[in-house]
Amino acid sequence: MIPHFSSEKRPRLTKKHILFSSGVVLFALGGSYFVSFTPKQGEQEELPSSVQTKQSVPNLSEWVDEHPVIEEAPALADEKIVLREVFPVPPPPSMEKMKKQGCVADGFLSGYGGDVNSSIALINRSQCYYLHRALETWLRPPDFELARKIQSKVTKPNTVYGMFIAEAISTNEDYFYPKENRSFNFSEMCRKGSKNYWGEHTCKPSLEKEEYRKYVQYIAEQAMDMGIQSFLFGQVFYQDAGNLEETVMPQVIHDMREYAGFIGLKIVVGAQTNDITDEKYLRTFDFIEGGVGLRSDGSIEDGACFSRWWKGPGDWCWALLWHPQFSKKANNVFVHLDWSGKLGDDMSVFTQMDKNERAKTLQSLHKHFTSQNTGFLLPFLATLYKENGGCHGPKKRFYSASNKYSCQDEDIMNTILLNRK
Repeated sequence: MIPHFSSEKRPRLTKKHILFSSGVVLFALGGSYFVSFTPKQGEQEELPSSVQTKQSVPNLSEWVDEHPVIEEAPALADEKIVLREVFPVPPPPSMEKMKKQGCVADGFLSGYGGDVNSSIALINRSQCYYLHRALETWLRPPDFELARKIQSKVTKPNTVYGMFIAEAISTNEDYFYPKENRSFNFSEMCRKGSKNYWGEHTCKPSLEKEEYRKYVQYIAEQAMDMGIQSFLFGQVFYQDAGNLEETVMPQVIHDMREYAGFIGLKIVVGAQTNDITDEKYLRTFDFIEGGVGLRSDGSIEDGACFSRWWKGPGDWCWALLWHPQFSKKANNVFVHLDWSGKLGDDMSVFTQMDKNERAKTLQSLHKHFTSQNTGFLLPFLATLYKENGGCHGPKKRFYSASNKYSCQDEDIMNTILLNRK
């Protein structure tokens, strides 16, 4: 049973908030970098040794430049960039449009991919309404100055931006927390027994830790201040309490919604829930999200667990959330071509197809899922297995649909989106 929580805090009233209440706000890996599966409910602290991902963790530099370069107009080349501080409050997000015109844009606002200018141009040419996971937090706190700078280059009005709240943090980050005039202590955010889980100086954060709740609330508020309206908790069974009856997620979401309401913003909150089937818990979220389980011929399976990583009853399940076992218990479902840093994940299979096969696959999957009221997110920007082969974007480990690079899938994706409006 999910307990009821009462609020113990309220947003502070500041000059900025007065501006918000007048109708303005600051406007600013689907999938997971690792396979989004979990053991049986109640046994979610560690994965079986046969599927541990500790040794396969890539370096962020393989798809993120340390200092992304953003081109400026010639007239501004010698001028200091001044970002606007207030923007109109974006309209409430439409779940129906998010499902039909949603796009994975992993790390778009975080400079992922190695060619930020190409990504900006790609998004500006696109028919995407919703940019899923546009702001990333995987092993690195969000850089909001960079995010606002990139967002200021987007020419598409009323775009819905998404933020990924990752199940992986670095314990040696120095990230300032202005509300308490100090830096966050990331080591205090760690789930017991998860030290170095994603590599040296990393861990799985736990919402049971007060320091992590403060961090999540702070970055969520900063994201809302720049108009981000969709929030996704990665592999929520790692971040929430180990027992669903002791979940702290309702309070976390309540605080996020309270701040959003205070500034006049409408938000949606989702989670990667994998094989959790507790309906009351699943309906805590506006949506749940996961991969499709793509086969090399472009087809998908009809079971609840993807057989590539599932051996049968009693084994861990890589859940296919569009299956009625999960979808009937959730408010909304989004699926996408997942990535895990492993050979054989959805994006790995997809980019090894030829261009015509990729086009047919995207058309078929989008039509199939949206006709069942399940959102299918087209993969405009995503990460790849390091030795994947096949087409890719500006970096070997990063996929871009842009016609500038070898995959050149943007035209078919935009055609699909236009036809599904």
